[in-house]
Amino acid sequence: QDPVILDYAYNIRSAGKMLLSIINDILDFSKIESGKMDIIPADYSLATMINDINNMISIKAKEKDISFRMRVEPTLPSVLYGDEVRLKQIIINILSNAVKYTEKGGVIMLMDAVSRSDEDIEIKVTVKDSGIGMRQEEMSKLFTAFERLDGGRNRHVEGTGLGMSIVVRLLELMGSKLEV
Repeated sequence: QDPVILDYAYNIRSAGKMLLSIINDILDFSKIESGKMDIIPADYSLATMINDINNMISIKAKEKDISFRMRVEPTLPSVLYGDEVRLKQIIINILSNAVKYTEKGGVIMLMDAVSRSDEDIEIKVTVKDSGIGMRQEEMSKLFTAFERLDGGRNRHVEGTGLGMSIVVRLLELMGSKLEV
């Protein structure tokens, strides 16, 4: 239980997770670029997906001492049909960015129905944060692969610059879009 060894172990584990995340981003980006990324829809539990997202993002927010809240419209169906793995990846990518660029205050995710029919529902996920924001001229770079915004101001923020590009491409494959 030597604190120095525990610190080393924590740092090794953290670096390993970061490396795995980078490798997964590069693999996903490569699959998308080569047309090999498949969207695999199936029935899934909305509550389970929301719980998984909350658990992951709450930990990241707590580490930065910022708040994280979710507000999900209670009338949304409990079972949805879609690619849960990719939807979760999209939402976690966006929320992770919000947490990453927020130093104080917090992040909130809102999920509600935009339109409904007997067979279909269109759901809108909104993410708001009290982060540093971005200039209008940076918006076009946001979705460019390997592009990082304002390197000087954000040099302490880890990442490959692939996250938002992957999000946009996955949403396109699902017939959806990201708006900033």
